[in-house]
Amino acid sequence: MIILLTGATGTLGSQVLFSLIEERFSSIEKLYLLVREKKTVSPEKRISNMLESDFAPSFIKDNLKGILAKIVVIAAKDILKPEQFLSGKKISNFIHLAGFVNLSTRPEAKTEIFKENFEFTKSIFETYSPVIDKFTYISTAFSAGDIGGLIPNDYLRMEPKSHRNHYEASKFASEQFLTQAGAALNIPVQILRPSVLGGNISNKPSFFISKYMVFYLFAKFFHNTTTRDEIRITANSNSGLNIIPTDYAAKVIVKVFDTTIKQLNIVHSKTTHVTRGVSRILETVDFENFKLTPHMISAATGFESKLEKFYYDTIGVHITPYLTSKPCEWDTTELEKILPIPKYNLEEYLGSTITFAKANGFRNQKW
Repeated sequence: MIILLTGATGTLGSQVLFSLIEERFSSIEKLYLLVREKKTVSPEKRISNMLESDFAPSFIKDNLKGILAKIVVIAAKDILKPEQFLSGKKISNFIHLAGFVNLSTRPEAKTEIFKENFEFTKSIFETYSPVIDKFTYISTAFSAGDIGGLIPNDYLRMEPKSHRNHYEASKFASEQFLTQAGAALNIPVQILRPSVLGGNISNKPSFFISKYMVFYLFAKFFHNTTTRDEIRITANSNSGLNIIPTDYAAKVIVKVFDTTIKQLNIVHSKTTHVTRGVSRILETVDFENFKLTPHMISAATGFESKLEKFYYDTIGVHITPYLTSKPCEWDTTELEKILPIPKYNLEEYLGSTITFAKANGFRNQKW
């Protein structure tokens, strides 16, 4: 099996890489990893830093030499030049996990977000289509938009509702392109859609996540504020937060990437109630002076404190569309057959993930 994985140093990508090595090592002939360069760290060094870190499974540490012999690191600048490293070989599975997570709603941000997600995905598929047997695309469970109700795995037969931001829209556009292009070229395309990623539930250390995003940024905002002004937070009391542990999502991807499954949402069977979830987050970061309201707060309605204005001028722009989403649940019948969702208390898990983040100063892991 010859695999090419993009996004290997990312939050989900690093866990997918760990799981691939742990669970599929004997069947992997070559594992190509697309890695961006950093100013002071080469792509090769970034991968070795990951594999030698305290967060890597013991299997990797015990078999590092043999693992490195199967890995080929590709600098991002060479990703559209497969002839330089494939040497006539064909890729069994191209797993495209790299993505640009930007929840901006600003019109001027659309071009960059679509370039990084849709245009880049289109370019790599067109470049690699002659040399791949299958293409797996890691999208987002929110690419269908704010639809509410019971959400099935097959988004592509649905008419997307209002996307909450350009990120969701760019991922759905990528799904549509890949499905049509794959059918035209007779290349199987698989679309896997994790929801919001939280810390590890099974892997050690518990609650570890390499990059703090989405609800973590909400927690960080209130953890770092130096004022305790009262703030009204707009939220739909009937809505919920769907959060899935990163290590669980990675294990599902590794289980299904070489199967005939075409679309799969990797989500929790239950959402964390938004009122209890937000309250648990703020309680964990010791912020008490808030109240949830169904009313939209903006400059037009007026702000009641400087903190309130700062919140709605910054992260509130990105978070509010999710806190006010239509109530929904995902159909996890197929997912449960593949790998049962771990059983745990959703609110306790949410509090534990924030406690872990606090203990680490909300600092992202630098590979």
